[in-house]
Amino acid sequence: MAIEHSIWKVGNKPEKITPLKLDSEDFLEEQIAQDISILNDGWLLIGRQVLTSFNKYIDLLALDASGSLIIIELKRHKTPREVSAQALDYASWADELESNKIAEIYTDFAKKTGLKEPSLDNAFVGRFGTYLSSVDLNGSLQMVIVAAELDASTERIITYLNDKYDVPINAVFFKVFEDSGNRYLSRAWMIDPGETQENAATSSAGEKEPWNGEFYISFGVDHNRDWGDAVRYGFIGAGGGVWYTRTLNQLKEGDRVWVNNPGVGYLGVGVVTGTVVKATDFKVEGKTLSKLDTVVDYSQSFFTDNDDDHAEYIVPVRWIKTVSMQEAVSESGFFGNQNTVAKPKTKKWQHTVERLKALWGVK
Repeated sequence: MAIEHSIWKVGNKPEKITPLKLDSEDFLEEQIAQDISILNDGWLLIGRQVLTSFNKYIDLLALDASGSLIIIELKRHKTPREVSAQALDYASWADELESNKIAEIYTDFAKKTGLKEPSLDNAFVGRFGTYLSSVDLNGSLQMVIVAAELDASTERIITYLNDKYDVPINAVFFKVFEDSGNRYLSRAWMIDPGETQENAATSSAGEKEPWNGEFYISFGVDHNRDWGDAVRYGFIGAGGGVWYTRTLNQLKEGDRVWVNNPGVGYLGVGVVTGTVVKATDFKVEGKTLSKLDTVVDYSQSFFTDNDDDHAEYIVPVRWIKTVSMQEAVSESGFFGNQNTVAKPKTKKWQHTVERLKALWGVK
């Protein structure tokens, strides 16, 4: 059954707002090009109408904080089979792109659109606060089909590719509503974007294996997050945008987590003891972090003033084994990714967990 959604104006009696029919999905492309956060506030737009080697054009091309490429394709008047096949075709081309070519795509896009920053490296740092050299650029990719309407056939194809083969392909559809002279754009994802993000994170990390039940955690350390605080008070955390925090919702009490600081190494293993909460609501023996002796100043505006989407979130953990940043474990062949939480289905992850168990004496 195809996805549908509507909007009602709240009053004494709910009043359904009639959607406007889009004559062309070019309107959607233009809106997304003007503000990529309409799709995902954790993406950086790097190209529009990108020419492939077989003389076809990718509608929009983006990057996320992990360096994953996102192919964004408008359905327009293509059949379900055509748009799905086209997205996969573009993915086969994009998968082979070298770093210098991706940088050229962005530079050309910046020049055409008048962006102030012509360097992809600088744009990436400005957007994500992380150096491009510290991530696996194009180590994975995602495909997103954008449509004004999502038909049942397209839905079946995308569901099959996700469920049977963990292909990181998703669909999002928009509707335009008008009320009292104002127009509104609403959005509905077919699949939770966190699932697509996770599939992308693990799809290219080696030969597939059944998930071993162990969670991978990426724990970034900066002036708003300290490993010593996390060890002392028992937590893991993430913040700065939905892209970073959404996957924390996967964790449930009793889950075992292996914590990695990307670029440094693995720091510890523990068991989740509760559900995700905002950092300002996290308590240890009845005290919030701002009332405890911490390295990070949890009373600063970053924690108190940010909206829900950009706030810092915390998951409580009982540590089994931790090491200092100086003792972090990093070896060739270890699994690594920028996604905050992942359930890797690769031999590399199996190897990583078994190796850390041996090094740390964990059963």
